[in-house]
Amino acid sequence: MSEKEQKNLSGANAGAPGEMDEVMRKFDRESATRIWEGRPKLLVSVVMALFSLYCIWMTLWCTWDMRIRLSSFLGLIIVMGYLTYPVHKDHVRPNAMPWYDVALMLLGAGSFFYYCLNYKTLARLLTSAAKINPFGEKPIDGAWFYIILGIVGIACLAELCRRCVGLPILCVAGVLLVYTFTAGGQNLARVVYTLFYGTSGVMATPVQVCAKFIAVFIIFGAFLERTGISSFFIDLANSAAGSSSGGPAKVAVISSALCGMVSGSSVGNTVTTGSVTIPMMKKTGYQGEFAGAVEAAASTGGQIMPPIMGAAAFLMAEFMDTTYANVAIKAILPALLYFTGIFLSVHLEAKRLGLKGVPRDQLPKFRVLVRSIYLLLPLVILVWLVAGNVRTLQYSASIAIVLAILVSLPGIFWDCRVLYGKDALPHGVKDTGSMILSSLEAGGRSCITVAVACSMAGIVSGCITVTGLASKLINGVINISNMIPIPALSLFIALFLTMLCCIVLGMGVPTTANYCIMATTCAPILIQLGIDRIPAHFFVFYFGIVADITPPVALAAYAGSAIAKSDPMKTGINATKLAIAAFIVPYIFAFNPDMLLVDTNAIQVLQISATSLIGLFGVAAALNGHLFRPIAPLVRAAMALGGLAMMFPGHASDIAGLVLVLGAVFYQRFTAGRAA
Repeated sequence: MSEKEQKNLSGANAGAPGEMDEVMRKFDRESATRIWEGRPKLLVSVVMALFSLYCIWMTLWCTWDMRIRLSSFLGLIIVMGYLTYPVHKDHVRPNAMPWYDVALMLLGAGSFFYYCLNYKTLARLLTSAAKINPFGEKPIDGAWFYIILGIVGIACLAELCRRCVGLPILCVAGVLLVYTFTAGGQNLARVVYTLFYGTSGVMATPVQVCAKFIAVFIIFGAFLERTGISSFFIDLANSAAGSSSGGPAKVAVISSALCGMVSGSSVGNTVTTGSVTIPMMKKTGYQGEFAGAVEAAASTGGQIMPPIMGAAAFLMAEFMDTTYANVAIKAILPALLYFTGIFLSVHLEAKRLGLKGVPRDQLPKFRVLVRSIYLLLPLVILVWLVAGNVRTLQYSASIAIVLAILVSLPGIFWDCRVLYGKDALPHGVKDTGSMILSSLEAGGRSCITVAVACSMAGIVSGCITVTGLASKLINGVINISNMIPIPALSLFIALFLTMLCCIVLGMGVPTTANYCIMATTCAPILIQLGIDRIPAHFFVFYFGIVADITPPVALAAYAGSAIAKSDPMKTGINATKLAIAAFIVPYIFAFNPDMLLVDTNAIQVLQISATSLIGLFGVAAALNGHLFRPIAPLVRAAMALGGLAMMFPGHASDIAGLVLVLGAVFYQRFTAGRAA
């Protein structure tokens, strides 16, 4: 890279923050927030920070009844949500909050706080839906009040969901509510009782897990980001792969895998790391559509990367009735295959275009990075505490938060020493306090979207439960698949239909809420078909996540295209091709759970890994269309067929696939040599 190119790249990155903010506001609703300045900003920051402290206290020491904790949690979420998100992203003026937003905030929060403060009375009165049915035989006094209270609470929560999460999940919940009242045959009192007062609606398992586990891990992630670990991950990836052929794209794959598992947002991670990696890829010679697609596919894959998996791992453990450590271990091999597939595609594209890497003298030195290795300490200790079952999840996260504060101190005090010399100590203490406050504030703010999405997922789950829709969906898929007399093909059709449901339901939905919806709607279908619980849940989780890069609603791909200034649809198609492993691997562990380390041994794992990697290479080369020279259509078909055969479990398919892939490779090598 020439000196002129370096200056251009530096200039592009320098102007990036404003552009990145605009991209985030366009594609990530979490970033379209109100503007607070001066004392109002300080007040809102303190509210957010206090909420984070409340979450930590509630998960560690609070002994209140579960419904008191959850109703207070959601009441505070509504307060912070309306303080943060305007009615529309363009309706923003500094220090302005319309009267109707104040009214919605007070009504919504008041509904949940009333429930919280009067829980004992409500628990005694509302023993069944019949008690609050005004048209029933023996309704309690004030039945209409309790119905209106529940409707107001749910409506204000739904409006907040529209502002900070988006319409897709609301559309799903709305359709199911209509179905509940019509085909489901449920009355208003029954629905309100189930969705607001019971534990099968807004306070169902998703919000319970959010309040108990996810919130404190989100707060930990906010502290971890302020230690500089994202920059460390990018520098580490640059040092490892930046100088290889097409290095910046490989850096994007590695850094996005590491950053994405912590961030919990495909779009957020695409914009954050993409602001650095996408301009680098374009300067290296990649087309904009490919550069944006690489970042989007890798960032989306961060949600399936253990040990954090975008906070979904904790929900998966709850739904699958297993331990968090077990979920993280089983997710390792599929995640590695996913990123290996992207890495191979990137390498083949670089070879096809004849691209070089970044000169080593312009990359971070590995020995310099070793000095910052201590930044990984909070994450390493967290994994050790949880995997070894040394402490509970929430206690482990709290310890990791303290460690994140400690590892940030050297950087803070070093900067203060450089800037202030002898007066470094007071400034260092002040900056440390500022870092803690900003981390608590960011953690509280990030909890809003996840909690609201989880509450809507609870409504989806409640509607499905109260109407018995799950069994009808199961029967529908089974009836369609049973039309095929061949068992294996019949199961494949059922898996394919379930995949389509997951992609549609997962469009534009955050990671945690995404999995909640899949676990309640689609996973039971596969379990009924005879697939084990763990492979079934992993299957629906993978296809729910890839909705972020699957057109037409490919938010992560569109965010990447905005940074790369490329065609959004072409970027989405390229991202889908790059993430081909995510469309193949779930079928493999659905047919053969060995890939998820279910009832298997080391030899079987090695065999599956080797055959799957060779298979991925065959599929990636076929999609790229270039190996040693352009691949003829017939040879591409043979490589694709051979790759798929090697990834399908079975010795016969492995041998046939190996013959096809190796035969195609040797043929390409031979013809390339003759052409040369």
